[in-house]
Amino acid sequence: MFVTHRAENGVVYVTSDILKSKHAFSTRIGGVSQAEHTSEFNLAFNRGDCEETVKENLRLFGAAVGFAPESVVSLPQIHSANIIDVNVSMCGEGYFKEPHISCDGYVTSECGAVVGVKTADCVPILLEAHNANMEIVAVSAVHAGWRGTLAGIARKAVLNLLDKGVGLSEIKAAIGPSIGSCCFEVGSEVVETVSKNWGEKYTDMFVVVKQNGFYIDLKGVNRQIIADCGVPLENIDVSTECTFCLGEKYYSHRRMKGVRGTMLSVIAKD
Repeated sequence: MFVTHRAENGVVYVTSDILKSKHAFSTRIGGVSQAEHTSEFNLAFNRGDCEETVKENLRLFGAAVGFAPESVVSLPQIHSANIIDVNVSMCGEGYFKEPHISCDGYVTSECGAVVGVKTADCVPILLEAHNANMEIVAVSAVHAGWRGTLAGIARKAVLNLLDKGVGLSEIKAAIGPSIGSCCFEVGSEVVETVSKNWGEKYTDMFVVVKQNGFYIDLKGVNRQIIADCGVPLENIDVSTECTFCLGEKYYSHRRMKGVRGTMLSVIAKD
């Protein structure tokens, strides 16, 4: 189940009770951004806020959730299925240090690193893997737009965690707030890619045909991909919130026609 929190400093964020790791999905509430399209809590550069405003928002986020902002690794995203291993030497890349690579997902087994993905309609997925003693072995963060989703980035995240020596039943995933099937209209080429990459089962389950076009349930697709890897369904939590519908709480690329701020979803092993 997803829960919304308001910290003492005014920051509003969301967590999933399925994850034991320190984690959070940000909203647009509680920061210092002043522009109409970024107010109040934009966490990305090149969206209209000065660099110090974005860093101050990150500091506020860290204070609310309990992580050091300088520990965050959040690199440029390219709508790929690329996932990289993160070590503590990379801490700060994307905010306080120049990024050395672009990607759309992370896995780390090191304490001290906070991995984060930026979204504003795309699907943020946070995963953790534990051992038989319920100790966290590794965590992962994934940015799953429709391209990354259909390229199987969620499956790659599961496989990366399995490489850490855990079993499928020891993996848990939280699929965060993103655009819902109520609002995510797509072209026929996306529907064809769903069928080509994942089979007609996925098309039947997650594509809705309306009078004005096709709509797709990206959160549902990612949930099914993770489940089809062998992760038990009870280990997968899915937010019911739509970023397009909830304009007072979330930024939405589609609703705001690209002129918007950006949310950040983070997870850490410790």
